[in-house]
Amino acid sequence: MADYKTPGVYIEEIPKLPPSIASVETAIPAFIGYTATAPDEIEPGAAIKKPMKISSIFEYEQYYGTVTPETDITISIDMSQTTPSKVTKTVNRPTYLMYYSLQLFFDNGGGDCYIVSVGDYSKAGQIMETDLKIGLDEILKLHDVTLIVFPDAINMTRDDYYKIHNAAIAQCVLLKDRFTVFDVWIDNANALTDNIQALRDADLVKDPADLKYAAVYYPRIYTDVVYLDDETKTTLTVTNDPQGNNYSGPLAGAKAAANNYYWMAQTALDNFNMLMPVSSAAVGLYAYVDSNRGVWKAPANIGITDAIKPEIAITNDQQQTMNVDPVAGKSVNVVRSFPGRGPAIVWGARTLAGNDNEWRYISVRRFFIMVETSVKNATEQFVFEPNDENTWVRVKSMIENYLTQQWKAGALMGASTKEAFYVHIGLGQTMTELDIWEGRMIIQIGLAAVRPAEFIILQFMHKMLSES
Repeated sequence: MADYKTPGVYIEEIPKLPPSIASVETAIPAFIGYTATAPDEIEPGAAIKKPMKISSIFEYEQYYGTVTPETDITISIDMSQTTPSKVTKTVNRPTYLMYYSLQLFFDNGGGDCYIVSVGDYSKAGQIMETDLKIGLDEILKLHDVTLIVFPDAINMTRDDYYKIHNAAIAQCVLLKDRFTVFDVWIDNANALTDNIQALRDADLVKDPADLKYAAVYYPRIYTDVVYLDDETKTTLTVTNDPQGNNYSGPLAGAKAAANNYYWMAQTALDNFNMLMPVSSAAVGLYAYVDSNRGVWKAPANIGITDAIKPEIAITNDQQQTMNVDPVAGKSVNVVRSFPGRGPAIVWGARTLAGNDNEWRYISVRRFFIMVETSVKNATEQFVFEPNDENTWVRVKSMIENYLTQQWKAGALMGASTKEAFYVHIGLGQTMTELDIWEGRMIIQIGLAAVRPAEFIILQFMHKMLSES
């Protein structure tokens, strides 16, 4: 009680409610890559623009622009041919994919995210590992990032591609509050390359146990995201017109000179199916599942919005060796097409540590990240509090109340809280006298996290008449 010396009325607020834990956000990705422009705001001494948090594609366009319209497009219309060979087009795949990737992210349920611009489009289509590494180091300062994605990285060399993702996984291991999502690198120059084996041969991490902080997807998908072109630099050629109204020149000029062919060319561009990596759509699905079901629900068996089809059709037999790898243990989550269900469905929910019984599933790893980070943040208020029974009871009650909420929500198994989790703290349980003398308060938490039903086995047999 305060030492009152002056006559008067004094107010004392007596806390009665116990401390509580609030769950951290689970699906806030950091997209690290190149943008058309970037906000002028920059921290003193920083090598790149300051990361910005946005929540829609419109905010992205406001601060970072869109993309440089593609200029190397040629469209040919031969009126002597029949549909569909009447209209042909040549389009090179874009190098910078940030803007297109953000469309996939938001269309698939994504919300808040960070944009880390590491440069503009002035590097002649080069994706530099050193630039992305600077952006990766920048998000060390951000405490609410939970996912890491490099949209442009798929266009790097294979060695640089896996090198930057190795660095991202290392950051996840260091901070233990985030998760890396990426794709299998594809050798576009050599169609015979075994890309899955190249992933498994890549020197991703020193300790195989660190693979639990990442998930990888395959193959890429054809999408109908909005593709931007420059009509003044897109070439249109019309031949064999029955009326002799042939045309050759920029697409923009055809709007007046050959209006019907202009719209035929626009239809061809609108039907252009851009080949995109899955990772940006995947983290959008993470956000969608987290908000509608919970982080403990596996982000799989869900169709990808804006997807037309996978680049490669994967069969059951082919997926067996991708989903389970008895040698390297690096599982690959496959995107497949199922008639009547969807053109591109995520058909896998494993981390790269596919042989690890504890951390095999994405949902389990991400649920533990949420709980660990939430409890860590909440227990910081007890730093420098007396390390005695009174404090231990408060801490234990706080954590047990939080985990009870998770159990009621369906995140933990068990018919009772006793089966679902335990929280141990105290002298003789988790601490020795030496621990107390040295200022250590040790809390042991056990969780029976729910796991996805990855394999559903239906057992059928003939029923005998004599059986009841």
